[in-house]
Amino acid sequence: MGSDLVAVPLKRAAGALSSLVQADGLLVVPDMAEGLNAGASAEVELLVPPADIERTVLVVGSHDIALDLLASDLARRPDGFRVASVHVGSMGGLRALAQGEAHLAGTHLLDPESEQYNVPYIRRILGGLPLKLINLAYREVGLIVPPGNPKGLRSIEDLARPDLVMINRQRGAGTRVLLDFLLVRAGIEPGSVAGYEREVTTHTMVAAAVSGGAADVGLGIRAAARAMQLDFVPVATERYDLTVPREHLDHPGVRQLLEIIASPAFREAVLALGGYDLTDTGKEMYEQ
Repeated sequence: MGSDLVAVPLKRAAGALSSLVQADGLLVVPDMAEGLNAGASAEVELLVPPADIERTVLVVGSHDIALDLLASDLARRPDGFRVASVHVGSMGGLRALAQGEAHLAGTHLLDPESEQYNVPYIRRILGGLPLKLINLAYREVGLIVPPGNPKGLRSIEDLARPDLVMINRQRGAGTRVLLDFLLVRAGIEPGSVAGYEREVTTHTMVAAAVSGGAADVGLGIRAAARAMQLDFVPVATERYDLTVPREHLDHPGVRQLLEIIASPAFREAVLALGGYDLTDTGKEMYEQ
């Protein structure tokens, strides 16, 4: 960040091919080494022109389909800025900001004690880092199920049924935090839910697992269910915000992103996805 370049690893294993398509460069790991320690020097072979790297806004944190729209809108602008979005969950996004490894982070972390979104985590993880918390949207979260809801799911309590297998989000994801909160409130031990340990990193991956028959249900946003023509049982509304360190507010790419958020065309496109409330979109929710 600033004058420094930051490299964020993409998914490996079964996702290696798609990760290679998304990659801007290849990090060279020395022979006989399994990896590199944090802070170590490394050689990187760029797959894109250096100018593209310099005009990239790095967004690390929670996945949201509205954020994908935002990236598409930025890419269509003539100035040549683009978004590189890395989905490591809300907690991972805040930690990346704490280490100076992102321009902004998407987050929707519910604090179980105060039932307040994002601010308690920002205070704990980011301390006195000067920043602004800007709302992107409120969104409906619920049970994503196959068309027709063949197993008749109606609430979080149904996840305890022995005839269901769910797909979950990764640890540190805001959706995982919300699920744990809802399970505790319903008196359900998370470990008793079949499939609780099966993890994916985005809402669309949850929907894809349900669509493909790999799971009976997953917790996700309505827009993901709608995109794959699946049924949806709403259970909560959550607040999705963008955490932007003050030092990056004047970055031209970040400024353009915030301009797009305030535009009528962007709002119209997000509402068309389904399940979004834009009452506070673009509003500053907190600063420190």
